[in-house]
This record gives sequence, C-alpha cells and structure tokens, in this order.
Amino acid sequence: MAPTTKIPTTFLIISDTHNFSFSNSTTSPLQLPTPPTDVLLHCGDLTEIGGLPFYRKALEMLSSIPAELKLVIAGNHDLELDKTYWDTPIAQRRAANNPVDPDDHRRAIEIMTGELAQKAGVTYLTEGTYEFTLRSGATFKIYVSPYTPEFWNWSHAYLRNQDRFNLPPDVEKGSLSIATNPIPRDVDIVMTHGPPKGILDECAGGHVGCDNLMQAIMRVKPMVHCFGHIHEGSGAEIVDWKAREGKEVTKERQVERKNEAVHRFFEEEQIENPYPEVFEWREGKEWEKRVKTLAVNASIRDGRYKPSNAPWRIRVDLKRAA
Repeated sequence: MAPTTKIPTTFLIISDTHNFSFSNSTTSPLQLPTPPTDVLLHCGDLTEIGGLPFYRKALEMLSSIPAELKLVIAGNHDLELDKTYWDTPIAQRRAANNPVDPDDHRRAIEIMTGELAQKAGVTYLTEGTYEFTLRSGATFKIYVSPYTPEFWNWSHAYLRNQDRFNLPPDVEKGSLSIATNPIPRDVDIVMTHGPPKGILDECAGGHVGCDNLMQAIMRVKPMVHCFGHIHEGSGAEIVDWKAREGKEVTKERQVERKNEAVHRFFEEEQIENPYPEVFEWREGKEWEKRVKTLAVNASIRDGRYKPSNAPWRIRVDLKRAA
C-alpha cells in the first residue's frame, strides 16, 4: 500500500513569554508536563527588556518542553538580537544592562545559536523562509519575521509606511517596499512577531496591526499565520478568504471607530482554545485551494503582563517529503 500523502502533525504555539519560568508561574495555564507535540513555535518576546541572563533563562524554559523541532524568533523586547537597534543611542536608555556593551549583540546571538540552544533543542531563526522535514516524513515551508511597526522605540521596528513583506506590484498605495525577504506565495506557515491589521490586534490603542503584513497574508493565504505582540488580542480565528472576495483592504472600505481606521468589516470565526487538548486544523483541501487561514495570536501574557493565556496546540496535515 502506498504511503499517505498527508501526515498529521501537532504544533504547540507560544509567544510573549517575557522571562516566563515554570517554577514562578504556578497559576499559568502553561504548565509542565506539556502535552505531546511535534513542533514548537515561539513567536518572539522571549524577554522583557533583553539582558543576556534572560536569553539563557528562556532557553532553559524551552528546554523543558519536549518537541522534535523548536523554532524561535525574536520580538521587539529582545533588544540585543537586533544589531541595528543595539548600535543606536536608544538602546542605551532601554536596555536591561545599562550602559550597554556593544558586544552584547554578538553574545546574545551566540547564546541563541550556541551550545545552550542546541542542548535545549532550539533553532533560532532570523527573517526569511525555511523548509523543515520531520522524522515522520512530514515537511513544511515557513516564513518568519521578528519585525513590527515602530512603537515607543523598541527593537526590530520599521515605519508604518514601509513594507517588509511585499514587492511591487503587491505594495499598497502610499507604502514603500523595503522588502529583502518578501513572503513567498508557496509557504505553509507564516510566523511573525506582530499581527496583521484587523486580526487579533485590538488593544486600548485600537487595531494596531500592520497594514502591509495584512496585504501579504491576503496575497499568500497560508495554512497558519501565528504571532503575538498584542497581548490583549490573544486567541484564534479562521479567516475565510472566499468570503472576503471583493472586499479588499482599501481606505474606502475602512471603518472609522474612535478616529481609528480599522479593518473589522470582515467576518472571522472565533475559536475557543481547547488547550491542553488539540485543535484540529486539518482543512487540507480548503487550504490547498488557499481558501482559509488559521490565525493564532499565541501571547501567553495578558494586557497586565500576567501569564494568564493558554498556548495553542493545533494539528495540521502536512505534505510528505518527496
């Protein structure tokens, strides 16, 4: 009998752990032992304001979670991991170790890619597209980016009118493409630190996600888009692209609410988090037609920085490697 072409694969998705430790967070839904998982995705903000000891602490925490593959990106709070930011005077005022040591960027990268990370089973990823094949034969392509729109002088930032994710002609009017790693159309999963505009991105400041990232997600329509950054937006939605046909995100269609231009004219299906049980996102045929995307804001911290949100555990059908 020929092997099946699809392999059920379980992902545990977390974000915004901000120095989380199991020993000091006994009331958090995230507790040991974690349920079985094939792939762990961490969508950034390992730390609160950087600091080399806290990257080590994050790796220690991640080492406690068993998974065959653990993929981790930075977030805007992980200051040393952004060299461009670390070389600016802003970092002097923000960093945990003040005054900053210029060499701490190199040291932080060594921590996240060196022996300690290897022992924890962690693969640290910078912006770009990667392919992985698991022992089961399941394979997937993932795009990752730690960058978010500029916010209060944190790291890994770009201006609102700068598009990191699209190349012309897919760039919205009024935006300038600065993309060196645009999101390709054939990715299975997109993992960014921040949300797209209008999806699980609402906080006291309104809908603060990225317009240009939304443009890219609408273009690519991945199987899963996971992120964090906006703690208050923690949750998951099924985005039905077919229902959105003819409703492109344009200024004419934006809804004005409290003087904030937002994109909530779309209908998304809200999902209750069944953790520690698995959410079955095995919409293979739907996804292959690029009809639906599962969007997950996996921040375990709430708006008060308490670890009150559960992680997300999902099962998807991945292609078998050739």
